[in-house]
Amino acid sequence: MHGVPLTERVLEVVRRDPAASALSYANVPWVTGGVPRPLPEDRLAAAAFPSGRPLSPSLRAWLAYDTSLLERHDWFTPDGEFAPRPLDELISDEMGQFWGTEFAWLSGRLPECFLLPGGSDSRRILAVTEPDEEGEYPVFALDLDDMPYLGLMYPGFDVYLADTADLLDLPKRKTYSDLIDHRTYGPRMRRHAAQCLAGEACVEYPFEFARVYAELHPEAGHE
Repeated sequence: MHGVPLTERVLEVVRRDPAASALSYANVPWVTGGVPRPLPEDRLAAAAFPSGRPLSPSLRAWLAYDTSLLERHDWFTPDGEFAPRPLDELISDEMGQFWGTEFAWLSGRLPECFLLPGGSDSRRILAVTEPDEEGEYPVFALDLDDMPYLGLMYPGFDVYLADTADLLDLPKRKTYSDLIDHRTYGPRMRRHAAQCLAGEACVEYPFEFARVYAELHPEAGHE
């Protein structure tokens, strides 16, 4: 399943206990105070990201139910508008400016990013890019535990939600980007890889950074 049907399965679970934690290892309630705060219908109908890109179908379905989960992760301005950050700015805010600088070269490809719940030392980041065939945007894992690493983790908010809600019978992960070989979700993952990382599932400091940067910016070798 993909998109709205998959998101509706998550909503069925969340509606049973909105105040339950979305994460097993940290107290992150699905809904603040257990009382959903949907985005008003008129605002939802007109909603778009600052770039003009549309909301993904799964995100629109989620916001029709509740805004509080994403509000707690700095998705909105004080007046309720979307507040994306370039990749390097988000990483600087979360992990420190030193780390943000390491990823600055990718911010042109990932200029509209949002933090999602998940991870302890790592982070989950939704990036508004070219949508896949389901109209969904990729979710990345950021991990600085060893070497700076950014990898595709989910093909969209729909699959991220379903896995967070433990609704998907996925094989035990060996890497963050294992879904790139998944029979159902792999094609979507590979499309995002082609759009965002020159076909790679991840970038890891230092060698892949240099190699992928060269592929994304062939003109740089002539400067």
